Amino acid sequence: MKSYIWTCANELETSRLAEELGELLQAGDVLALEGDLGAGKTTFTKGIAKALGVTRTVNSPTFTIMKQYQGKFPLYHFDVYRLENEDEDFGFDEYFEGEGVTVIEWAHLIGSQLPAQRLSISITYLDIEERRFTLTPTGERYEQICVTLSKNVQGAITHDDISN
Repeated sequence: MKSYIWTCANELETSRLAEELGELLQAGDVLALEGDLGAGKTTFTKGIAKALGVTRTVNSPTFTIMKQYQGKFPLYHFDVYRLENEDEDFGFDEYFEGEGVTVIEWAHLIGSQLPAQRLSISITYLDIEERRFTLTPTGERYEQICVTLSKNVQGAITHDDISN
C-alpha cells in the first residue's frame, strides 16, 4: 500500500499542509486521523477547516463526539475517543455519505464502520514541535488527492509499503 509522508517542523507547517489538503477536498470525503494525545489531530483539523472557509473556532469534540461547522460545505468533526462500543450505531454512514467533509479523530476505534475508501492520516511525534504525517489513501480519489498534494507541498516522500 502506497503512503505519502511529510515532516512538519512546527505548527505553522502543520497548518499549511492541512490547508493545502483542505483545498483538495470535496463533499463526501472522509479523513481518518490517528495519533497520540496532543500529537496535532485537532490542529490539523483546524487547517482543513480554514481551507473550507469555516470561520468559527474549531476545537476537539471529545465530550460531544461530533461538531459540525459550516464553510463551503459542512465539516463534520468527530472525536470517537470516548466511545465505549465500536458497534454502537451513531449513524456515521449518514455523515460519510453526506454533503460535507468528515474528519474522524481516533478513527481506529470505529474501524468496522469506516468507509472502504478514505484517506488515513497518522501523526507521529518527532520532537516537541516536529511531526511526521503519513497519508495512506484507499481508493482512486484519495490517491489522486495525495499525488496532487505531493506536487503542491514540497518535501513529500512516497513509500510503497508503510511497514518499511
